[in-house]
Amino acid sequence: MTEETSNRRSGFALTPLILFLCLYLITSLIIGDFYKVPITVAFLCASCYALLTTRGIPLEKRIEHFSRGASNKNMLLMVWIFILAGAFAQGAKAIGAIDATVNLTLLIVPEKLLLAGIFLSACFISLSVGTSVGTIVALTPVAVGLAEKTGIALPMMVALVIGGSLFGDNLSFISDTTIAATRTQECAMRDKFRVNSMIVVPAAFIVLCIYTIIGLNSSPTEGHYSVVGIKVVPYLMVLITALRGLHVTVVLLLGILCTGIVGLLTGTGCFEWFQAMGNGITSMGELIIVTMLAGGLLEIIRYNGGINYLIEKLTRRVNGKRGAELSIAALVSLANLCTANNTIAILTTGPIAREISKKYHLDARKSASILDTFSCFIQGIIPYGAQLLMASGLAHLSPISIMEYLYYPYCMGLLALLSILLRYPRRFS
Repeated sequence: MTEETSNRRSGFALTPLILFLCLYLITSLIIGDFYKVPITVAFLCASCYALLTTRGIPLEKRIEHFSRGASNKNMLLMVWIFILAGAFAQGAKAIGAIDATVNLTLLIVPEKLLLAGIFLSACFISLSVGTSVGTIVALTPVAVGLAEKTGIALPMMVALVIGGSLFGDNLSFISDTTIAATRTQECAMRDKFRVNSMIVVPAAFIVLCIYTIIGLNSSPTEGHYSVVGIKVVPYLMVLITALRGLHVTVVLLLGILCTGIVGLLTGTGCFEWFQAMGNGITSMGELIIVTMLAGGLLEIIRYNGGINYLIEKLTRRVNGKRGAELSIAALVSLANLCTANNTIAILTTGPIAREISKKYHLDARKSASILDTFSCFIQGIIPYGAQLLMASGLAHLSPISIMEYLYYPYCMGLLALLSILLRYPRRFS
């Protein structure tokens, strides 16, 4: 945060975000149609409003701040991931890799346990790689194919991938949210993991039981599933390189290269492969626009003092340990709403949370767990967050249509709130 903005505090600065949520989320829910208001239009209206209501600097400076937010390193990284993910997904589809992987999954996993199996796979992969976005990129195309073959509701299938990806992102030792939470609270990762797991593992178990019950009560579909082994290789390449800890951009580049090689070996023409990748990149256009508009809008909110206002209001009347923990949860949750990035939300509010912890003698391990869990909860349910945008883009769905099936994030948030209200786990509270 610059010196120019460090002392600003304004509740009015949050009105552009409120306008966006009203235009996109609330309007869609009222009319019962998630496609009537495009998310790009909602962000454009909110962004124009934010620029018009910013005071004290000329329009040129306002646009400069907006552009700075739209082009910061986190937003541009997401743009690169969207481009590579689109190219890989369509390239893999063109050579038959998605169909082959879907058929192999249906041969290996009993259909009645398919929902539970995909959720567990997403949990394991994200726990291993430490990134929810990387897990979503790897599994969403397969989830889409499985939904088409089995008749399972596509939003539900995509939602369980998102849920599993957030489980690992929240717990993994190599997750950036874990690193940020433990560093700002000055505690060891293994201690934060111990506290965190007591809260989110029960949530994952509850959701796993729900998916198992849904699967057992479903009617199996009939079909013959043939697998061309070599066509599964691109997805094996993506999963293996991801599990080895390579950066998601490198994983996707290797996956794209692998689809080209497999395509040439199996009869897919070079130009057909190029065309598929081009179509995949083009299909990500809306996500790229949304990402940049969101980055610009949220930077204007920060510049006008929206986050400072939240911090001041939420820390003014803290009373007792339970109130202190609730204030930390609310602080990081609202910061995440205003930044759409859980790591940045933790880094922004972490030092304040540490001061609250010292003042009210909170356990640093519990504070770190609260920061990480509530930031992941909010990140997993906001329609303009990277996770929902990526998954909805790959599945060609509205982000809001996925939200009603996000069982794990909702369960995680509920148990995290109960852990504060009930002072659980007791020895860390």
